[in-house]
Amino acid sequence: MANCRLWHWQAMNQQGEIVAGSWLLSEEQQIMTIMAQQHLLPLSCKRGRYYRSRDWKTPQKIALMHQLATLLKAGLTLSVGLHLLSEGETHAGWRTLLLALREEVAQGTPFSAALAKWPMIFPPLYAALMQVGELTGQLDRCCLQLASQQERQLRLHKKVVTALRYPGFILLVALTVALGMLLLVLPEFVSIYHALNAPLPAFTAAVLALSAALQRLFVPLALAIACLFAAWRYLRKHRPGWQRREQRCLLRTPLLATLWRGSLLSQIFTTLTLTQQAGLPLLQGLQAVEHTLTPLLWRETMQQLQRKIADGTQLHQAIADSTLFTPLCRQLIKVGEEAGALDNLLARLAQWHENQTHERADTLAATLEPVMMIITGAIVGTLVVAMYLPIFNLGEVIG
Repeated sequence: MANCRLWHWQAMNQQGEIVAGSWLLSEEQQIMTIMAQQHLLPLSCKRGRYYRSRDWKTPQKIALMHQLATLLKAGLTLSVGLHLLSEGETHAGWRTLLLALREEVAQGTPFSAALAKWPMIFPPLYAALMQVGELTGQLDRCCLQLASQQERQLRLHKKVVTALRYPGFILLVALTVALGMLLLVLPEFVSIYHALNAPLPAFTAAVLALSAALQRLFVPLALAIACLFAAWRYLRKHRPGWQRREQRCLLRTPLLATLWRGSLLSQIFTTLTLTQQAGLPLLQGLQAVEHTLTPLLWRETMQQLQRKIADGTQLHQAIADSTLFTPLCRQLIKVGEEAGALDNLLARLAQWHENQTHERADTLAATLEPVMMIITGAIVGTLVVAMYLPIFNLGEVIG
């Protein structure tokens, strides 16, 4: 199902009773079809919130899996567990979704098949692991494993994003302060200097010229920057070639490349470990990995690996031609395939990359913090010196 909307409805059943409910549907016409199938006479229908894929947050899905694992381990049936969770849910969309899943399960649909009907919310990895849990009778264990894996990946993702955003935020603050001083503070000093008819040092004159130029060109520059940002967003969203070039540049960027690569490799190997331990074929595990990745370059690499594996190539040979994987990945995977312990070696790779990424994120923050402070101090200090430098000559001018 694509993006959907929450619909609140009232209808009359065959016994003449007024019933009400909520459905998540992509089109309004589906309401009448479902009501006809359930022999309901529609009375009213109101539009609710429109949901996109990004509106279904990962922490909520992690909490759902954790709670399901707890309820199933306590001996409750899946249908009862979903009903209990829906009763305690305050979010209207999630409550409606849980009720829809409960209805599917109550009618005999496997939980994995019920999740597969909502690909915009639950990636294929969810349905694949739930199917393994249903076949082995260990659905609670699969729910707990999936929740733990998603939780670790979310924690790592947040740390990487924080490490990458921090220097940009500090630099943005420095530029904002500099623009404020150039556009608001310096013009006041210009009037004072002109009133005293004092000669200005060359450094101060250059900064004042920059301030005057910014005042004249501020609106055109702001419009140009906004247009460039909009063009970048459009190209990034609609041009695959642009996305590939941007991601290749990121892979060649010092400091950031190792951090980004480590985060994605940890995600890949953690997902593969989970699918291997659950007994899924390697090809199906790679398909699950593909749907959990966001960058286009990495998704295309997963597609290439699937084609090679389908042709009978071993995994360590399939990744040999890819520049995204490190030599350590190829060596350990080769050892795991030869020893018949691929899941153990994948788990070690996942843990190693996760630990390395955590350390690099801490190192990046510790390294860039003094650098950003020096840059900020240099920008602000330069402007302060330029403003107050002529004051040292005012005594001679007044005399």
